[in-house]
Amino acid sequence: MLANKVKTLVIILTTILLLTCVSLAVLSHPAFGTFRHRFTERIHQSPNWQDSRFRNQEPTPQFTGDANAPKAMRRMLFDTQSSRKPTEPVPAVKTDLHALRTDSDWLVWFGHSSYLFCLGGKRYLVDPVLKPEFPSSLMLKPFKGTDIYRPDDLPDIDCLIITHEHWDHMDYATLRDIRERVGHVVCPIGIADYLLYWGYDPAVITEMDWYERYPLAEGDFPNGDSLNNDSSFVITCLPSRHFSNRLLGRGNQTLWASFMVENGGRKVYVGGDGGYDKRFREIREQFGTIDLAFLENGQYNDNWRYIHTTPEDLEKAVLDLQASKVFTVHHDKYALAMHPWSEPDSVAHAIADRYGVRLLDAPIGAVVAF
Repeated sequence: MLANKVKTLVIILTTILLLTCVSLAVLSHPAFGTFRHRFTERIHQSPNWQDSRFRNQEPTPQFTGDANAPKAMRRMLFDTQSSRKPTEPVPAVKTDLHALRTDSDWLVWFGHSSYLFCLGGKRYLVDPVLKPEFPSSLMLKPFKGTDIYRPDDLPDIDCLIITHEHWDHMDYATLRDIRERVGHVVCPIGIADYLLYWGYDPAVITEMDWYERYPLAEGDFPNGDSLNNDSSFVITCLPSRHFSNRLLGRGNQTLWASFMVENGGRKVYVGGDGGYDKRFREIREQFGTIDLAFLENGQYNDNWRYIHTTPEDLEKAVLDLQASKVFTVHHDKYALAMHPWSEPDSVAHAIADRYGVRLLDAPIGAVVAF
């Protein structure tokens, strides 16, 4: 009897020890970043840092009703609703990105929230997630046909823009592989910790708080081109209504943001992730005519309507912002919510038809002039 109890206890303790070792091994992967904050003073000086965490401009519960993170994760992993994923490969085009000239303005979307655009002769890369590698591969399963680009397909990047730390926006494997081809990085406060841990030179990183402006200088571009005398490259960090939490635990330790990229009077808005609020109207009032806006559209659900853009709120955002052209992202690659996978496209077209919005719509990988 005693021998059986001892045996059972040994099995339990061995199992616990094994699970602990596996967990520690996984969490030591560089993709999780480091817990050592190099810029603690910078974080604490932010007006958006309150009560030991970053805050949105408006009260923003992460979940509504009886929803919570475990329930949301369980539904996402085990819901078998067939319409969440396409049954056929998603249409996509493999473009030779190295051959694209920079004497015109264009964009190439890689699915979800990863895209490359050229403005005023400079290449900007936003939230690239292009290499399904452990541990992100456990969480992000791309639809068939969408996973056709790799880091090596990217040309030299003048400016890399990271909007926040979530796995579907900030990918360790991709950022590791393109590190030597990135001229400059702009990101919200706290993200530099990850980049420095992953080998980025601190001289190429500009960490920004909301409403800070960064004038790009000649030395910030990798190809050595001089800026035209009549052009000014400025990036403004702007609010979003979202959250941060790359690892289970205390959240909102890094900031999330949207960005405005300006070049000689032309403006491209990089919307990032976030629920609807007054920022769209205020951005319109601050910047005037916006030539192109990338807006979140997908992975929405009423249970997290304050941190992601629902179809109803996308309509409000489009009307508030009044951009000349709109390209919606955050869809067509992953099933991270319960809605049918193709619904965001239908939502965007319905809004465009209803209000006469110029919607830029193209398959993954296609070159779109703007």
